Amino acid sequence: MSNKTNRIRFASALLIAFLVTGNLAFAQAASRFVGTITAINGNTLTIKTDGDGERQVQLPTTAALKRIAPGQKDLSTAETIQFSDLAVGDRALVRLDPDAPAGTSQALQIIAVKQADLALKQQKDREDWQRRGVGGLVKSIDAASGVIVLSSGAGATAKTITVRSTKTTTLKRYAPASVRFDAALPAPIDAIRAGDQLRARGAKNADGTEIAAEEVISGSFRNIAGTIVSLDAAASTLAVKDLATKKQVIIHVTPDAQMRRLPDRMAMMLAARLKGTAGGGASSQSGGSQWTGQNGGQGQGGGDPQQMLNRAPVIQLGDLQKGEAVMLVSTEGETNVTAITLLAGVEPLLEAPAASRDLLSNWSMNTSAPDVPQ
Repeated sequence: MSNKTNRIRFASALLIAFLVTGNLAFAQAASRFVGTITAINGNTLTIKTDGDGERQVQLPTTAALKRIAPGQKDLSTAETIQFSDLAVGDRALVRLDPDAPAGTSQALQIIAVKQADLALKQQKDREDWQRRGVGGLVKSIDAASGVIVLSSGAGATAKTITVRSTKTTTLKRYAPASVRFDAALPAPIDAIRAGDQLRARGAKNADGTEIAAEEVISGSFRNIAGTIVSLDAAASTLAVKDLATKKQVIIHVTPDAQMRRLPDRMAMMLAARLKGTAGGGASSQSGGSQWTGQNGGQGQGGGDPQQMLNRAPVIQLGDLQKGEAVMLVSTEGETNVTAITLLAGVEPLLEAPAASRDLLSNWSMNTSAPDVPQ
């Protein structure tokens, strides 16, 4: 294969990556941009770009329009489409015509990914992560052998998982102050540190304690437990006094954040479970590996603390109140962080802070698959 052919394919793959993931350091040069179509008026498209707001572009009859499937790498197989095939919600990479009349923005080429195609791929990716994925906190890393050891679960469900990576494994790391899967950047295995949160996807053994990883994503996050000092619904933030550092932290809450409130009884059961004692209607058996509810039946969550958290009611920022205690996993930062997972109704859990911290960190890694590109 010639070097010229390799260069063409590489350039095509870059364009596709920009279009699907919104990773735009190169694509947002003056000659091109990427975004989502928000309006179509005559021959003019309004596109919300991934970086600098909305832009309008005219499509002359000479513009080349192509459609690709999500993940497609080679533009030579792209399908030619008509202007009428474009729709609001489609992703579009727009290459501008450098010879357009002064003061006008005209497209020379548009490469589109249909909204329905992208949604289908996202759903398949989520299902695959849930079926073939594992998650947990990093216990150790052997960069030479490519082996990463995780701790996953809490209480009776805790287990150790061995992640085996090779030279063909895709290794990524969450970008600083970001929890977006599509914004994760390639990173070597020695960037992973003990205590990091990590997810891997690949072929698992029967009991899920070992995985031959095809893809790994990791990140360093912060655990915070404290009381709410103030809330700003307009700015989607709350100020929390961290019980560990005694300092105030501004928590930014995005639509991606998981927010739940533990009912009183559930919080008491979890606290007793994590401390390894009976209480809150729970009874300890076999060293705390079993517990039952008041009526002698299986307790909420079937003995799995993380399943209990999954059943806790979802809340919004407006449901929180000044003075109440919260626990959360967030991006790293001293005074400003972004929430990944936030739990309210946690006062009983603060009596077992170390166990509760590990519980919350593991839960944030196991409740769902990583977000896929929008």
